[in-house]
Amino acid sequence: MLTTDPGCDRWLCNLRIVAAVLLWMPVLLHAQAVSGPSGGVAAAIEAELNAVMNPENPLIQGERIAWPERIHEFYTRRSFRPAWINPVVAQQLRKAIADSYADGLDPADYHAAVLTDLAVKTTAPAATDVLRAQNDILMTDAVLRLAYHLSFGKVDAESFDAQWNYGRVMANRDVSQEIEDAIASQSVYQRIEALKPTHSLYVGLKGELAQYRAVAAAGGWPAVVSGPALKPGANDPRIAALRARMIAGRDLDSQYASESTQYDAPLEAAVKQFQQRMGLAADGVAGAATVAELNVPIADRIRQLRVNLDRGRVLLQDLPNEFVVVNIAGFTIYFVRGEDVVWESRVQVGKTYRRTPIFRSQLSYLVWNPTWTVPPGIIKGDILPAARRDPASITRRGLKVLDSAGREVDPASVDWSKYNSGYIPYTLRQDPGPANALGRVKFMFPNPYMVYLHDTPSQGLFDAADRTFSSGCVRVERPLELAKLLLAEPDKWNDTGIAEVIATHQTQNVTLKNKVPLLLAYWTAWVDPQGRVNFRRDIYGQDAKWAAGLNAPFKIRSRPLFAPPGEAAS
Repeated sequence: MLTTDPGCDRWLCNLRIVAAVLLWMPVLLHAQAVSGPSGGVAAAIEAELNAVMNPENPLIQGERIAWPERIHEFYTRRSFRPAWINPVVAQQLRKAIADSYADGLDPADYHAAVLTDLAVKTTAPAATDVLRAQNDILMTDAVLRLAYHLSFGKVDAESFDAQWNYGRVMANRDVSQEIEDAIASQSVYQRIEALKPTHSLYVGLKGELAQYRAVAAAGGWPAVVSGPALKPGANDPRIAALRARMIAGRDLDSQYASESTQYDAPLEAAVKQFQQRMGLAADGVAGAATVAELNVPIADRIRQLRVNLDRGRVLLQDLPNEFVVVNIAGFTIYFVRGEDVVWESRVQVGKTYRRTPIFRSQLSYLVWNPTWTVPPGIIKGDILPAARRDPASITRRGLKVLDSAGREVDPASVDWSKYNSGYIPYTLRQDPGPANALGRVKFMFPNPYMVYLHDTPSQGLFDAADRTFSSGCVRVERPLELAKLLLAEPDKWNDTGIAEVIATHQTQNVTLKNKVPLLLAYWTAWVDPQGRVNFRRDIYGQDAKWAAGLNAPFKIRSRPLFAPPGEAAS
């Protein structure tokens, strides 16, 4: 008799129990097969791991094992017993691998095809211990690979950018035990999901990736043929294609779909929105620059989204509650608290041949009425060529020539043709004042590149769409507002107090009571607070290198992932 429950119809209850037994029979049989008295699968796991520990042959089923030592440790601790015997848990991992595609990753990096094939073969009656062992090891390697990419990003930017110092290091942890816990609790999928950044920027980009892939699957968007600029009020056969393109890009509601060749008001508003999203002058005129952005292939936009999602996995983990971030590619600076942007301003960044470096630091003090000491790079590239022709050009730039004792030297008394590098036995300095290259204030942070944030007298350049004008420093449009936020002493450092200090024309250093993290970052795609995806041009060629890394075979970065025991994470 299967039941004695008086509150249950005996036939119905017995049927439910039989059904439950039948449902779990494959699990029970599979568990018995892989962990029976013979220990065949365990022996096969040990043999496979001993083989892949040979660096000349770290392959199973043609797949490279990324972490043979860590995986060997994992199975040693469990006496080489298989880990993925519960079909429910195994399916969770396969689903997580498949879903990585939605995050812009490549499921092939996590043995997707092989594991799908082995899921069938290992449940067949003819399945061997070796096949089951190989499947188990590959699943463990897959979860490590996927967790690595979600936690640290796939691309190691340090491999192509010597200035990069964003290599996040986590506190040392027992990874083997974490895998055991996830398997035991049948929460593998949820724990993998929890590794993804939750920042709105990441979530927004992921949503846009799905949208753009859907458009690509439907055939992409219509091209707009080049020609004379399309202006509001115009009548042109190309306007029908422009309207269709605006609808495909979600800048124009589909209710305005029409074959009309008239450039009407709704279309003008849509073009202005598109231009804003692309960082162009939003004049509503579809000129050459706008048409060029309209005709960027959707495959290229998908690539941008994938690249910036991977940047998100690197940059959007463990963010401080308050920080300043400069988006170099977006020519914008933000002051962020939590996930709220409390202040933003336009910036000018380094020319393509004098790039603003991408790295992180901490704003530690600011300087009112700064002097400007010309750095070696500008001396070599700008000052010396002109001074060789005419020494007075130095004076016309508002610069003084100082010797090693600080005495002023007449530029005409120096033979500038003797110097070929920027390291000369003189200091070139500009005194404080309205024409000073650094303006009224500069913001200092430790770095080896001699760059900083600062004011500028070149205010007119902020109206340009592409603002690559500096020699590496970041010129801030409204620096006094940033100063008030950083100093956070409204009773002292208010508009009146700041104006009084500036009026002295005397240099004054002010240490911040609380250092503020600074991120010099590079985003070419993001979703703004209005929910609109923005794209920017890859001014420094960083996207191309990042995309190559995304498409390259799996590789572990050179910088350690975990801090040594006893050391703090960073």
